[in-house]
Amino acid sequence: MSRKVDHIIDEIVDQYLYADDTNRPWIIGFSGGKDSTVLLQLVWKAIERVKELSGFARPVHVVCNDTMVENPIITNYVNNILDKIDVAARDQDMPIYVQKTLPRLEDSFWVNLIGRGYPAPNNSFRWCTERLKVRPTSRFVMEQLDITGEAIILIGTRTDESASRAKSIKKHAVRGKRVSKHPNHQNTFIYAPIKHLTLEEVWYIINTMPSPWGADNDELFQIYADASADDYECPTMVTNKNHSSCGQSRFGCWVCTVVKEDKSMSALIDNGMTWLAPLLKYRNAVVAERNKVENRMDERRNGQKVEKGKGTYKREYRANLLKRLLETQLEIQQTFPELELITNQELVAIQVNWYRDLYFKHKVSDIYNTVYNKDIDMKEHNEKVHREEELLKKVCKKNERFELIQDHLALLKKKALLTKKRGLKEDLEKRIEEYIKMG
Repeated sequence: MSRKVDHIIDEIVDQYLYADDTNRPWIIGFSGGKDSTVLLQLVWKAIERVKELSGFARPVHVVCNDTMVENPIITNYVNNILDKIDVAARDQDMPIYVQKTLPRLEDSFWVNLIGRGYPAPNNSFRWCTERLKVRPTSRFVMEQLDITGEAIILIGTRTDESASRAKSIKKHAVRGKRVSKHPNHQNTFIYAPIKHLTLEEVWYIINTMPSPWGADNDELFQIYADASADDYECPTMVTNKNHSSCGQSRFGCWVCTVVKEDKSMSALIDNGMTWLAPLLKYRNAVVAERNKVENRMDERRNGQKVEKGKGTYKREYRANLLKRLLETQLEIQQTFPELELITNQELVAIQVNWYRDLYFKHKVSDIYNTVYNKDIDMKEHNEKVHREEELLKKVCKKNERFELIQDHLALLKKKALLTKKRGLKEDLEKRIEEYIKMG
């Protein structure tokens, strides 16, 4: 096994120094999981040898994408690891740079699910992957291409993972070449140094090779062990008595609705992390309620009519989802006060989208105040706004007209939050048409 590891490291050194005479940067997609950890450890060891042989030929960017709905256990672990990598790279004078990417606000999970009413993702409508993972990483890759013209992405994909992974690796491989063209990005190439490692070999490296950045790999091992479902038969490890393989549990978004059952989350709860139970309960409810006709409209966001109950989520249901999400967050914060399931920026963006959909019955601040038993009202801190409302009430003879004008003002203020004013005229006209139909 040690000879196989040395061979991979030698190959990485050769690719870094000799096989590629350009200064194309290397980009490592780092999730903090077992495969990306082994990949980075072997690259780190290779660069240590490069340091002894000659100068550095290219920078290595360790890019970690945070979907903002990751399993909190993993988020906490990965953030700590990224800090260690960053510090160790500087202390050891390595050309390794940590970069964390996030989805844009309009692409975030909650803004789309609760704000826009997109049905929870499933295999036939998997809108989350593109917005939460692909776009943020692609933006970073494009930035590097703007600087250098080309880049090489190192991935921890292995043929041993599944038949589909093996087929994909073979499909894009170029005979006699270590690197292959990226299927989606021009001037971008893929290099998979650990593609021939088995699951047992991956865990052998994690359990026997000290982390170059000073992390405790036993912590990673324990996370996988705790997340292994009871019905999964872990393969035997070939390290020592104290280590047995924890298998290949997969981690992802805690609210992932694409998988039928979140076995890793259930296993973590069964293994003592009971504070995660409210998250699993909320996730399971979202899955169970996805296709209920009473929760769905009869049209899509573009206005296209569809079969009854096949459109976007109804406005009332979106408000209910937000309320339950905040209740779940409040429950979790009894154990971890700093943990947030949804950011303040997302709450603002949700309100913006509700206004855009002419939904004025519920306000995000009111729902938040109800759940957290607070009385947050920005109007109290703005005497000018308060005076304007009082004057408007006096002028309007009917309360309906006061509400109509207030709704229009809300739409105008909402547009002020956005960089583009496109659609404002249509929004105002739609609200007037709705008022006429009601009266």
